Amino acid sequence: MRALVRALPMLIRAVVSLAGDPGLPRGAKIALGAAALYLASPIDLIPDFIPVLGYLDDLLLAAVLLDGLLNFTDRALVLRYWPGNPATLDTVARVAHLLAAWVPRRVKERIFSPRRT
Repeated sequence: MRALVRALPMLIRAVVSLAGDPGLPRGAKIALGAAALYLASPIDLIPDFIPVLGYLDDLLLAAVLLDGLLNFTDRALVLRYWPGNPATLDTVARVAHLLAAWVPRRVKERIFSPRRT
């Protein structure tokens, strides 16, 4: 968890840059946009003024988004925008995967993997 917090500035920079890349699947771009709107919105499923639980929905949404981006998209594409070293990215990917384990793998694959034609 500490690694995730330390990597937050790198994550934000990478995700913003990655969102503009034409190689990122359309579903992933839509998920990024929807998550950004939800995280920026003052309206939450669990109000932020409730201690600990208030930020739980934001944390879980961010974990699902990161897990999808880091574990189900092309690694070379993500590394192109990652400002840190690959070992840090691997650590962040493992933590996000643990936090997002409650979302079925097939859902994340459907959103974040490129469409097969």
